[in-house]
Amino acid sequence: MIKLLDKLTEQFEKVMAECGYDTKFAKVTVSNRPDLCEYQCNGAMALAKAHKKAPIMIANELVEKLSGNEIFSEIVAVNPGFINMKISDSFLASYIDEMASDDNTGCEKNVKPKTVVIDYGGPNVAKPLHVGHLRSAIIGETLKRLYRFKGDNVIGDVHLGDWGLQMGLIIEQLKIEQPELVYFDDTYTGEYPAEPPFTLAELEKIYPAASARSKVDEEFKDKAQTATLELQKGKPAYTALWKHIMTVSVADLKNNYKNLNVDFDLWKGESDAKPYIDAMVDDMIDRGLAHESQGAMVVDVAEETDSKEIPPCIIRKSDGAALYATSDLATIIQRVQDFMPDEIIYLADKRQEMHFTQVFRTAKKAGIVDDSIKLIYQGFGTMNGKDNKPFKTRDGGVMRLETLLNDVNNAVYDKIMENREESEENARATAKIVGLAAVKYGDLSNQTSKDYIFDTERFASFEGNTGPYILYTIVRIKSILEKYAEAFGDYNQITTGVNKKMTPSEKNLMMELSKFNAVIDSAYEELAPYKICGYIYDLSNAFNSFYHDNKIMAEEDKDKQKGFIKLLMVTKTALEKSIDILGFTAPDRM
Repeated sequence: MIKLLDKLTEQFEKVMAECGYDTKFAKVTVSNRPDLCEYQCNGAMALAKAHKKAPIMIANELVEKLSGNEIFSEIVAVNPGFINMKISDSFLASYIDEMASDDNTGCEKNVKPKTVVIDYGGPNVAKPLHVGHLRSAIIGETLKRLYRFKGDNVIGDVHLGDWGLQMGLIIEQLKIEQPELVYFDDTYTGEYPAEPPFTLAELEKIYPAASARSKVDEEFKDKAQTATLELQKGKPAYTALWKHIMTVSVADLKNNYKNLNVDFDLWKGESDAKPYIDAMVDDMIDRGLAHESQGAMVVDVAEETDSKEIPPCIIRKSDGAALYATSDLATIIQRVQDFMPDEIIYLADKRQEMHFTQVFRTAKKAGIVDDSIKLIYQGFGTMNGKDNKPFKTRDGGVMRLETLLNDVNNAVYDKIMENREESEENARATAKIVGLAAVKYGDLSNQTSKDYIFDTERFASFEGNTGPYILYTIVRIKSILEKYAEAFGDYNQITTGVNKKMTPSEKNLMMELSKFNAVIDSAYEELAPYKICGYIYDLSNAFNSFYHDNKIMAEEDKDKQKGFIKLLMVTKTALEKSIDILGFTAPDRM
């Protein structure tokens, strides 16, 4: 379905062509003076110089051509050459009716769907999810849903950190705490135990202890690096331990991601790239792309146009171990072989920009990808506390993600119990739904690349630009529709469209509704979920103004009332499809 602004622009392209003017100046935009008009075209200003005419003469000529066009209720030329216009109620109503009958609410699917891999840059295993993992999960999930809404084939990969130094640290710490385990007996030749030698709670204590020890004990750190290398080379005992770590850790991660309403098509990690690494590195060496530098193998990726120094990409350490860049490059090989993607999108903290610049350039230089595959780094800002520093617990530690979600859920629960009497069970269930919306909307409503302040009190508010406010609007619409169904029957059976003669707030709501496809497309093209948040906030405000200005259930004109109900149905659909893309849902009541 054509976007409303494109439909208006088409009208100007037609008359400009008839008048012999360049149609590239036909663009119609939303008015920056809503007190004067709804839309405007400033093309006459640009055409004036080329045609040696006063811009007002050109504007008047175009307006005369468009006079009587049923799309416009008013179209005028104003000095020095602007064209201001308002669209007719009947045209707007027909546009909203077309949206209502469209399965995708007016948003067109891609004619040529893309295959896209999204790398969520998942957490390191053996550690609980903390607030530092929130943004990649939330943003990645929304991009996945947005791409699928547009018809693309999307593969979401958590891409766990499961092959780095933390594994060696855990192995060496476990050797200190439980030296009697068979994994540390070099003479052992039997089958390794099927059950892990630790619980999740124990594993979550082992890694911090190992990490702290490595900072003060250089010998321990060296042993951990050796253990990491032995694991990467396939030592059976360490491979068995690694499998135990993965089994225990991944089960917990899946539960935590489920609470975030985030899921993945692939639960792969850096280790899955192992079969590709040796051949990839050897090939780069054989072709002269990689060379030795201080014992390591590196690829030069600096370009003449660089405004800052871009160091070489290290693909093999001096001890033979792989690095993050090595596994990332090998993973690209794996993804190209498995999926032949058009795009691979990486979610990571914006401070990792240099890493991805090196990896992407190496991948291009080595021919791992060609110009048909687009590598995209989507860097995001940090989530900060009210002190504008990275979010911490009160004692200065990193907060677990489940703790953060519980805090928000409790804040929402308190607000629910303040406003009305609810059973604790119902209130808790509702608080969980609303709390997730508070967290996700609070994050996604900011531009991805920018830092933002996580404010539980503000995010959990039922008023203002918040997730709970959006959900409250949807719940209000649901309530009205339920009341209508009880009084007059199934509203889905209404065959008439929205009202063609409308009140100002009714038209304003339709104007906001009509932007749905344009906003979705813009968010998709720019990887900008915040645009969807801004849209549903404006749409919610427009609906609530309409709700307060019109007596929907008390309306005596039944045809007019049906038009109101039809408008509510389309509004509800646009809001629900939007929040589904953002990764949360609305309860039935609040």
